[in-house]
Amino acid sequence: MDRIKLLVVDNSIFFRELMSRYIQQDYSIEIVGKAGDAYSARDLILQYEPDVMTLDLEMPRMDGTAFLKKLLPQYYIPTIVVSNSEKRKAECLDAGAVEFMSKPAARTNSEMASFAAQLCAAIKKAYKLKHPNADIIQNIPQTQPKQSPVDKNLTQNIKGAAMDAAVKAEKAVSHISHLFSHDDNQQSEQRSDGIASVGHQRIKKSDAIIALGASTGGTEALEQVVRVFPEDTPPVVIVQHMPAGFTKLYSERLNRSCKMEVKEAEDGDRLRRGLIIIGAGEHHLRVCRDMMGFYVSSKPGEKVSGHCPSVDVMFNSVAEVARGQAIGAILTGMGRDGADGLLKMRQAGAFTIGQDKSSSVVYGMPMEAYKIGAVEVQAPLYKIADIILDALI
Repeated sequence: MDRIKLLVVDNSIFFRELMSRYIQQDYSIEIVGKAGDAYSARDLILQYEPDVMTLDLEMPRMDGTAFLKKLLPQYYIPTIVVSNSEKRKAECLDAGAVEFMSKPAARTNSEMASFAAQLCAAIKKAYKLKHPNADIIQNIPQTQPKQSPVDKNLTQNIKGAAMDAAVKAEKAVSHISHLFSHDDNQQSEQRSDGIASVGHQRIKKSDAIIALGASTGGTEALEQVVRVFPEDTPPVVIVQHMPAGFTKLYSERLNRSCKMEVKEAEDGDRLRRGLIIIGAGEHHLRVCRDMMGFYVSSKPGEKVSGHCPSVDVMFNSVAEVARGQAIGAILTGMGRDGADGLLKMRQAGAFTIGQDKSSSVVYGMPMEAYKIGAVEVQAPLYKIADIILDALI
C-alpha cells in the first residue's frame, strides 16, 4: 500500500501552508515538498520525485503555464492547477494539467474542508494515471494522532464531502489520458524469458561505448539500469529529455546512487571507463573521436526530432564514430526520438536493445524503434543492464 507523494507549489506562503494543513488530514497523501516558484519546484522534483503536483499560475520568474509546457513533455508529473485565474483554465489543460480547481473564495473551516476533499480526490485520481495498478493506503493513520476539536471537525467535514468530490474528480484526468494509449498491435517474437531471440558478437570492454536514450519515465528507468553497472564499466553517454537545469541535478542524483561517476556533459569531456555523461538540457550531445580517443561535443542547437538534447543526434554520432564498438538502448518515452538513430547504430554494426511494452511507462520511442527494425533485442527493463554487461568481454 502506497502513500501519494505530493509537491505543493504556490506563490502565496499563506495559502500554501493553509492548503497543506487541510490536505494532511488525508493520511493517504504525504506532502514531500512545498515551493513558491517554478525554480524551487524544479529542485524539489528531482530531490523527492513526487507522484503528483499542485501548481499555482501566478508565480515570479516563470508562471505556472510556462512551467507546465517546459516540464511535462520531458518529465511527466500529473499536475492539478489550483488558481484564482478561472479564465486561464483552458490554457492550463492545453498545457497538460490534469485538472483546474479554483481557490475557495472564503477561507472558513467548512469552505476549506470541502475544497480539500475535492482536491484530495483529484490527487488520488491523478496518482492512478501514473500508477494504475498501485493500491493507495487507507485514509486511517496506523497510530491515530490526538486531535483537537478543530482537527476532528476538519476530518469529519472532509469525509462528508468525499463522495461529491469523487464524482467531480472523475473528470480530473481526461485531458492527458491519451499519453498512455498506444498501438497494441506491434508484438515481438520473444522467448519465455521475455527477451527477443537473437545472437550478437561480444564487444571488448576496452573498446565499447554504451549509449542510452529515454524520455517520459526515463529518469527512473535509466537509474535502474546504470546503478547496476560496476565502476569499471565502459563509458556511458545518456540523453534524457529534460529542460536546462534539470540535467545537472539529475546527474548529481545518479552520482550518489551509482558505482560509476556521473556528470552533466561539458564540451570536450573525454570518455573513459567508469564515467557516465548526461547530455545537458538545451545542448545536443555528440560523441566524437580524435587521435587520443573518444570525447563529447555539448553545444546548443535547434531541436532535432522535437528535442534538444535529441537521442537521434547522440545515436547518429555514436554510429558514425564507434560503429560495431557500441551498444545502444532506447528506453521508455513518448514520440519517436532515437528510433532512426538506433537504426543507424544497428546498421553500423552496433548491438541495439529496446525496452519492452510491459515495463515502459510510455511505449512510444522503443515501439517506433522496434517497428523500423532498429531493435535487435527487446527486453523488460530489469534485464537490460544484464544484457548490456553480458555483451562485453
